[in-house]
Amino acid sequence: MVAKKKEVYKAKPMTEGKRNIIQGLFDEYDIETADDIQDALKDLLSGTIEGMMESEIDEHLGYGRYERAAESNSRNGTKPKRIRSKYGELEVNVPQDRQSTFEPKVVPKRQKDISSIDDKIISMYAKGMTTRQISETIEDIYGFEVSEGMVSDVTDKLLPQIEDWQNRPLSAVYPIVFIDAVHFSVRSEGVIQKLAAYVVLGINDDGRKEILSIIIGDNESSKFYYANAATR
Repeated sequence: MVAKKKEVYKAKPMTEGKRNIIQGLFDEYDIETADDIQDALKDLLSGTIEGMMESEIDEHLGYGRYERAAESNSRNGTKPKRIRSKYGELEVNVPQDRQSTFEPKVVPKRQKDISSIDDKIISMYAKGMTTRQISETIEDIYGFEVSEGMVSDVTDKLLPQIEDWQNRPLSAVYPIVFIDAVHFSVRSEGVIQKLAAYVVLGINDDGRKEILSIIIGDNESSKFYYANAATR
């Protein structure tokens, strides 16, 4: 039997034009390591937390944002709040009510550290998670201090947001791509297990950072990186 010769990938020569584009992107965005993925993850975190708090105030008031009600209490805008996550500080807009009786549960009034839930939120954006898994993740974030209806309302509000993100159009070419993994715990059928979310960050021709994909794996390994990168 004749052994099949292994093909070796040969990189194309780097032209002066490509080199200038890449160097310009690095200079403009101060890109040095894959840690820059954290900046993009902050956008997902802040938007999701705000959506969860919107569901909370809907339940607190008894009606949605664009509904009219005879209740004396009502929405009264939002108030910015700085919180800390594993990916650095970010700002969220906390809904307010006129009687000042609304107290968010996902980020309580005097709490500023969300490092215990940020990985769980990121995991919900990974492709392959079912509606049931997302609901279980939300219940895991809140614990048992909220009703099943509350969990269902949050799930219904976030699902369109998550699906829109998963199905959004992407650029045809990304000159620079970073891959990194974040680790989190998730409950599946009553069992807590450790998983890794592989995050692929690309920079398009306009120099804009985009999270291209989040893929769930059992753990971080070079084989998983290679297998998934080769199919994308």
